[in-house]
Amino acid sequence: MEEQMKKTTVSIQDTMQKAEKQQANPLGCVPVGTLLRRFAIPSIVAMLVGALYNIVDQIFIGHSIGELGNAATNVAFPLTTSCTALALLFGIGAASAFNLSMGRGERKKALYYIGNAAVLMFGSGLLLCLITQLFLEPLLVFFGSPDNVLGLAKEYVRIVSFGFPFLILTTGGAHLIRADGSPRYSMLCNLIGAAINTVLDPLFIFGFHMGMTGAALATIIGQIASAAMVFFYLRRYKAGPFTKEHLRPRFMYAGYAMSLGMAQCFNQMAMMVVQIVMNNSLKHYGAMSIYGESVPLACAGIINKVSFIFFAFCIGIAQGMQPISSFNYGAKQYGRVKRVILLSMGTGQVICIVAFAMFQLFPRQIISLFGSGSELYFAFAEQYFHIYLFFTFANNIQPMSSTFFSSIGKPKQGTFLALTRQILFLLPLLIILPLFLGMDGILYAGPIADFLAAVISACFLLRELKGMGKG
Repeated sequence: MEEQMKKTTVSIQDTMQKAEKQQANPLGCVPVGTLLRRFAIPSIVAMLVGALYNIVDQIFIGHSIGELGNAATNVAFPLTTSCTALALLFGIGAASAFNLSMGRGERKKALYYIGNAAVLMFGSGLLLCLITQLFLEPLLVFFGSPDNVLGLAKEYVRIVSFGFPFLILTTGGAHLIRADGSPRYSMLCNLIGAAINTVLDPLFIFGFHMGMTGAALATIIGQIASAAMVFFYLRRYKAGPFTKEHLRPRFMYAGYAMSLGMAQCFNQMAMMVVQIVMNNSLKHYGAMSIYGESVPLACAGIINKVSFIFFAFCIGIAQGMQPISSFNYGAKQYGRVKRVILLSMGTGQVICIVAFAMFQLFPRQIISLFGSGSELYFAFAEQYFHIYLFFTFANNIQPMSSTFFSSIGKPKQGTFLALTRQILFLLPLLIILPLFLGMDGILYAGPIADFLAAVISACFLLRELKGMGKG
């Protein structure tokens, strides 16, 4: 009888604690579908806006400078990817650690993750800017710049690199703001910067005839404005005020947050490595083909950024899912965790199918938005859309699975899945297949890697969902 009373008391205490958590945070009680819309839509908008920074530059540069200008921005893109990698390492990592701690009721501890992340994001941006300024030309040559593109790439990156601290703070800070329950403000931070960039691009490029310099200045001015809004929010964080102790980097907090953000960081770093290998392969095998060095570089750069517009929907959904799955996993509400990942996967699948149809049916119309070019330019673009992006309809499975594992505190699985497509499959294929198939080998490497990564990610996810809550 006494044993039964003890069990009943413990059960009542657990129920009361769960109720207190739910009352304190809507992540634990509001319907999952409502929460996903609330968090995912602003996140999708933020991702689309981030993509617009690159797309807007490509459109105006393509119409003012032409193919060589677009090739220059493609050569510079690995540096932007490295900024995103650092932002996700600290941003998603700290947001996941924060939400897991809040789900466990550890409010005081949670703030240290946010403060450490903010300082490390801005500091890493300063370091990356310094490295870029010191080694600008060797870096661009290493990234695959042909001689006729190098001057334009140097002109662009020399200015854009000053915006790296602000870009990293904005991109990573968006996750910190969403974790605090303010997804709309997070979206607004990105919208303001993109709007400024979109207005200043034509003014500087066409009005003041500043060319690549004008595009770069428009970009960093927008980034500074966005970063200022992030800084303003962090000073008034809803979960509590920050002290100097919260802002002092400590491995106890930074290390754990980085372990949770490692999957997404590695995914971006892998993308950067693949971009570098891809650029050099396109340059090398392009010179051996009828297309030449610059045409494949220009086409691949534009098309990859166009595909990222659709991919941004899937990433935005995954990021919107993160605080919901983190909090509920920490609160041991596994039914809600399963519902949010399945709903996210289903929504992402629909979007990827739509993107696949557009890439297969309207490749020439899409590439035409970025200026004119030779018939060879359009021919290569159509091939790239049709072959390299063939498995677009399955491209949501790997990034969502990777984000999900990181959000529930399983960074090893998340990191492995993040590396499957880029490092485990695509990178070796980009090196091996062109040896036998030339330029076609580069094109076929994409769909093979996409398919294999999707299969492995699906197996990991299904096994996790089947065993969740049984351990």
